[in-house]
Amino acid sequence: MPLIDLANPTRFLRLVERLLPWLAGAVTLVIAIGIYQAFFVAPDDYQQGATVKIMFIHVPSAWLSMFGWAVMSIAALGTLVWRHPLADVTAKVAAPIGAAFTFICLATGSLWGRPMWGTYWVWDARLTSVLVLFLMYLGVILVWRTVEDPSRAARAAAILTLVGAINLPIIKFSVDWWNTLHQPASVFRISGPSIHPALLFPLAIMAIGFVLLYVTLLLAAIRTEILRRRLRILQLMQAESATSSRS
Repeated sequence: MPLIDLANPTRFLRLVERLLPWLAGAVTLVIAIGIYQAFFVAPDDYQQGATVKIMFIHVPSAWLSMFGWAVMSIAALGTLVWRHPLADVTAKVAAPIGAAFTFICLATGSLWGRPMWGTYWVWDARLTSVLVLFLMYLGVILVWRTVEDPSRAARAAAILTLVGAINLPIIKFSVDWWNTLHQPASVFRISGPSIHPALLFPLAIMAIGFVLLYVTLLLAAIRTEILRRRLRILQLMQAESATSSRS
């Protein structure tokens, strides 16, 4: 199927209907393997002990919190520039999913920070910029919920999303630009990962599982939103028809 065909919501829905059962099965299998590898096979860290295993939830959530905003930014361009039929739908439903992963990132980071730093929260550059990301997610959700005109809501949310994208490189490079408590990048490095393979392999499995989970949730949410909009159109048509018949 050519990619341009996916601009048609009906064809998109057919593809999603076929993909979702396979994706759900893949998510279950990969995350189950990842949990087993992370919590029953991977060794404790020689300094952090068992608390290092929070990493297997925290790190994938952190990656997806940024990835989710990147998806929204692409969708925002689709809304403002290309007028893609599915762009504002994707942007709308991606916001709550991204907010959920960002909240998990912040919560697990705080739990990890308590034994390592002696406190649940510090105004560290990385922590602060991720908190800003979470608040921006909430801002986009608020725009969608408070602006009644869907087209105006889509444009306002798209502009806010593109402005907020400035925060993504700040999050990524905050550990390099400022003196923070967070360690520098240890996975995506030019010289190669600095994490021991015994921890890196389960982390990679969990990351794949989380990405599959994100894609599954996103496609399911897009499908639900398309059907909801179709139902609303039918309800409006029925209301107009009833009004016309009475007059």
